[in-house]
Amino acid sequence: MASKLYLKQFRLPSFGQEDDFIQSQHRTCYNGIYPFKLFPARQLRTLDFAAVTIFYGSNGSGKTTLLNIIAEKLRLIRHSPFNGSAFFPEYISMCAANTSAIPRDSRILTSDDVSDYLLNLRCLNDGIDARRNELFDEYTARKYKDLRFSSLADYDDWKVGYDAKTKSQSQFVKERLMRNVDMHSNGETAMLYYTDRITEDALYLMDEPENSLSAKLQLELQKFIADSARFFGCQFVIATHSPFFLSIPGAKIYDLDESPVAAKNWTELENVRIFYDFFMEHQEEFQ
Repeated sequence: MASKLYLKQFRLPSFGQEDDFIQSQHRTCYNGIYPFKLFPARQLRTLDFAAVTIFYGSNGSGKTTLLNIIAEKLRLIRHSPFNGSAFFPEYISMCAANTSAIPRDSRILTSDDVSDYLLNLRCLNDGIDARRNELFDEYTARKYKDLRFSSLADYDDWKVGYDAKTKSQSQFVKERLMRNVDMHSNGETAMLYYTDRITEDALYLMDEPENSLSAKLQLELQKFIADSARFFGCQFVIATHSPFFLSIPGAKIYDLDESPVAAKNWTELENVRIFYDFFMEHQEEFQ
């Protein structure tokens, strides 16, 4: 299956549009007007997209902001609340997107989503553990309590007591308790979170998917993304500085640390070169 492009081009407001808006607010100070004035200094206006497009840059470069701008403009599914700023809606209205029909399952996947997912699993399991302890106590109390059955109204309570007397503690508890959700390491759970939510034929925005993932799992997710784009009709826009994701074959990479912002090969990026120089310096230790 050929790669699909649901998002083809995205245009940010021009310097003139931003300046006109700021003047209309009668502001002489630009603080607190985010996301205005973030990208004109980098001479960034138009973004063209491939099957996999990557926003690379250091902290504060605007790569996550770009993802959120695109997600809001395209009204993609979100799992965690997004708090932009009072000026976000006005900024979004000035943006323009060249798209084909955006599939309904398209969404933005963030680090907050993964963190919330991990927290929810832990809370669920904590609740199950608490209920298990209650059932242990109930089993012991009922096992040595006389059974009473004077009317149909007593049947349910009598049945619980009968089970306590005739079944083992583990059987009694198991029949009344939801099994704990299987817990893996944070990295394994994060990996499952992504692979469960990425299906065929959709647009996915991913914010720093390397968080919580070991190098091995980053490589596994990298291959999963590359295969999903190549064979299953998915398109990805990823904000990352991980060399593993930057090396996705055929990815178009925008270096947001440059001014003007430019598309680069992954081996030219500063973060990748730092890794390369470090390992070259220690290459004899690997022999």
